[in-house]
Amino acid sequence: MLLGLPDVRVEAVERDQDRMTVTVSTPWQLMGCPDCGVVAPSRGRRRRVLHDVPHGDARARLVWRQRLWRCPEGACPRGTFVEQVLQLVAPRASITARAVAWAIGQLRREHATIAGLARRLGVFWWALWRAVRPELERLADDESRFGGVTSLGVDEHIWHHGDRRTKGPKELTGMVDLTRDDQGRVHARLLDLVPGRSKKAYADWLTARGQEFRRGVEVAALDPFGGYKSAIDDQLEDATAVLDAFHVVKLGTAVVDEVRRRVQQTTTGHRGRSGDPLLGIQTILRAGAENLTEKQQARLTRAINAHEAHEEVFVAWQCAQQLRAAYRQQDLTEGRALAQKVLATFHSCPIPEVARLGRTLHRWREAFLAYFDTGRSSNGPTEAMNGIIELARRLARGYRNRDNYRLRMLLAGGGLTP
Repeated sequence: MLLGLPDVRVEAVERDQDRMTVTVSTPWQLMGCPDCGVVAPSRGRRRRVLHDVPHGDARARLVWRQRLWRCPEGACPRGTFVEQVLQLVAPRASITARAVAWAIGQLRREHATIAGLARRLGVFWWALWRAVRPELERLADDESRFGGVTSLGVDEHIWHHGDRRTKGPKELTGMVDLTRDDQGRVHARLLDLVPGRSKKAYADWLTARGQEFRRGVEVAALDPFGGYKSAIDDQLEDATAVLDAFHVVKLGTAVVDEVRRRVQQTTTGHRGRSGDPLLGIQTILRAGAENLTEKQQARLTRAINAHEAHEEVFVAWQCAQQLRAAYRQQDLTEGRALAQKVLATFHSCPIPEVARLGRTLHRWREAFLAYFDTGRSSNGPTEAMNGIIELARRLARGYRNRDNYRLRMLLAGGGLTP
């Protein structure tokens, strides 16, 4: 009842204020030499102290009275040997198997750290990580975790910020499973992190997954980065590339800000000072028209009417609202019609910033319109996964080993399921 191990029995339990010691052993059994098979006589027992899952606030110790045997065959090189109970502890390990499983669960679900768990177990950081890492590597090497992926997201990620003690590129390319369940919901799952932010980094990872995986991917969501788009075109020929809606709207908002700064500089000769009409509405220009209050609408109108040159800012804002409205339509057919109107008109706009946005969207035409053909597929869950990764990195105060970083982030992001 205490251990949950049928082959291990409890002999004694001692408990003080901050420690619980449990003495355990295994029933007697006839044992043959692992090498020659000759029945071996017992050589008694030895005490082996193991670190176990904490019992409340108290550290737990298992004292295993481990059996020893001696091979009686003179020609056998084995000599003496000891019993092994893999359900209890791995050979030569000092942390029990269930303590390792407990630590992995805490790392994944409770945002714990290796250092914090090591303190609770009463071991050093390196001792716990040496026990946890092989299990994470085994899970990461299991190719079956890539099965069933029909929607794939990709995004870049910065895993360190110029630390000289780290080696290799600071950019990583992260792949996220965006497959929807039967109810149409996405439960994002981090699949992998590879060094670099380029077409080669993404294409090499797709190649390594095999043809069956690539054939199963039907939708590939991405940000407007040409390197990832080229990798999708080369490796995922049957998949539909979808440009992320958030980044498209962000491009439209950035255009409004660029026009506002240019007009501000042209009309006043400076970037903006307190009391300037355009400076006072910069936050309003970033909001959706449907979210503005009557007071904010009045402020917007006064600022635009303050100078005839401000009309450019208003036109750019209306263009950004039109782009935003395409994604807000309840009917995807109507949303696609608005998106096609954007493609047909923006590139010929006399405002240079809006025309540049129109040309950019025209280059991404198929991926831009694919949002309305794939049931609103988005790279948003991939961005949310970056938030989970950032949280795990801050908890650990940063990383210097990229392999350790990859394993920990795969565990935090749901890519590894013990």
